[in-house]
Amino acid sequence: MLGVLLGALLILPGCSESDRPLESPVRFDGNIFGTFYQVTIMDPLTQGESLELEEGFKAELESVDQAMSTYRDDSELIAFNEAPVDEWQPLSNELIEVLAISQSVAEASQGAFDITVGDLVNLWSFGPGSRPEEVPADALLAEQLARVGFDAVELDSQNMQARRTRDVFVDLSGVAKGHATDRVATYLDQQGIEHYLVNLGGDLIARGVRDEDEQTPWRIGIEVPEDGQQRAQHIIPLESMSVATSGDYRNYFEVEGERFSHTIDPRTGRPVTHQLASVSVFHPSNAWADAWATALLVVGEQDAMQMAIENNLKVLLLVREGEQWRSIATPEFVNYFGESLVDELGIEQLPTPAPTNQPVTGE
Repeated sequence: MLGVLLGALLILPGCSESDRPLESPVRFDGNIFGTFYQVTIMDPLTQGESLELEEGFKAELESVDQAMSTYRDDSELIAFNEAPVDEWQPLSNELIEVLAISQSVAEASQGAFDITVGDLVNLWSFGPGSRPEEVPADALLAEQLARVGFDAVELDSQNMQARRTRDVFVDLSGVAKGHATDRVATYLDQQGIEHYLVNLGGDLIARGVRDEDEQTPWRIGIEVPEDGQQRAQHIIPLESMSVATSGDYRNYFEVEGERFSHTIDPRTGRPVTHQLASVSVFHPSNAWADAWATALLVVGEQDAMQMAIENNLKVLLLVREGEQWRSIATPEFVNYFGESLVDELGIEQLPTPAPTNQPVTGE
């Protein structure tokens, strides 16, 4: 009997630790895809529940990395890039899904978003095959640019397969992180979590509220696009919505005083040179937001605003004007967040021009 009681006593501490309630918020931090992740949950959790949730969403992140990384030799995407040209390759559901989103945004943006730009990114020292920071020769640029084009990737979604029709290097870095953010959010939804914020390298998605008693929404900061600083230009409430931001002010190199951004225009093969510094796209799907943010940053202020309006996108642009910044919002952004908030933040509103094509937004 004494042995049985001692055994029970040894088991009880483990059970009580697992059942121990945690103080809200519960935060999980780590690294993936060469960047950070932070998941913040306001729902009441026990120690055991938190460990299970962390294991679950980390498995989602690892699955995306295994499928879409260009930095690991064993990824599904690398196998696709190394497959013979013109041969159909069976692909996973998630890779087909992300390729389909990419091709839709590529077509709607007239090639400003292009997943076949990988060799050009590498050539400019911004990819896994990076080289010394130097300006590529014109002849080499022309050779690489001749192969680039989203028409070089064909999808057969019904049969879950795709092929490259030219020897291009498919790079999903402009959309995979957004897809991973969506995957984490979907997992948390499936586990019944109602109030959370997922931040994956600056791609964010929110559900519920920050404080249920006070009904305080999550608030996110849109950074001022300045080198070496992390300061919020605007604080915006976010509820049941995601946001992805692309900027030209973090990753770049300089040669003889000239700055070269990591944002490569697939149409010219060169880094962008306009004054549009930051694009934030608000969308229910972070994958769509991620791809559109990249596309709009490529085309510059005027074309970005026109393209965003035509595709009914909620977009906030930050444009350089000397030492100052000009903030511009699309009508869809204003309609969603309200004129009072837009006016309070000092964001410029532009009139709505007549649309010229059908929206391709994923909504």
